[in-house]
Amino acid sequence: MISLHLNKVLSDIRNMTHDLIVRGFDDEVHSTLGKIASQKGVSINSIVKDAVDKWLTQQQEIPKKHNLVIHSDNESIIGLLKSMDRLAREANLFRCFFGPQNIPSTELLSKMKWYDGTVMPYFYSEKDEQREQQSRYKVQIQMPSQKDIFKYFKQVVKNIANSANNRQLCCMDFLINDVAKNSLKQALSIEHLYDDSRLPGLVYCSYKTNTLLNSEIRNVIELFEMHDQIFLLKDDEVYKLHITKENVHKLFLN
Repeated sequence: MISLHLNKVLSDIRNMTHDLIVRGFDDEVHSTLGKIASQKGVSINSIVKDAVDKWLTQQQEIPKKHNLVIHSDNESIIGLLKSMDRLAREANLFRCFFGPQNIPSTELLSKMKWYDGTVMPYFYSEKDEQREQQSRYKVQIQMPSQKDIFKYFKQVVKNIANSANNRQLCCMDFLINDVAKNSLKQALSIEHLYDDSRLPGLVYCSYKTNTLLNSEIRNVIELFEMHDQIFLLKDDEVYKLHITKENVHKLFLN
């Protein structure tokens, strides 16, 4: 008799619903959650479980972040790159970059053994010489076509993707600033092209402030809006910029 009763208890335990117990909710949060659950005809546990399921799904998804870094001097970006190198190593990310070979940033990354995904010859090497001639002799130089820029950029991305061998990236893009020197509109086209087929990991587009300050504000806003996060560098400090569209009345509010 005792054995039959024990088996029934064990069976009941196995068939019991697994309730999710959430600790740390204060009375106000619990009350609000209870009202919403009642209005929707569901239990509090089902709401919490749905939130947890979504969170777990997000953790399982491979991040494909496209971030913007703006700086005005070599010292600030150099300091950032040294910190990024340490963090990327700890996270076992594929450290890579692409861009001109003769700037302090790319020279430092090469010394720190980051993979250089730049396709040679570098697209803007000849263009830099042409710009110098244009400035010296007032010669009109034709801008590189968008088709040629797209072709070169796709080669670079393919080169990096193949070398990464499915590892998540920590990648610095210095090419984009050279594109923007000619035309921020062309740079935006490259940004859109990358957004259509992002690589797994973290990609940072590096722009100099003097490049952006010479551009139309509508293009700068578009640049801000298409990136996941915007970071401004000042000496050894990093600032995160948040952009929101506001009503003109906000100009008169405290």
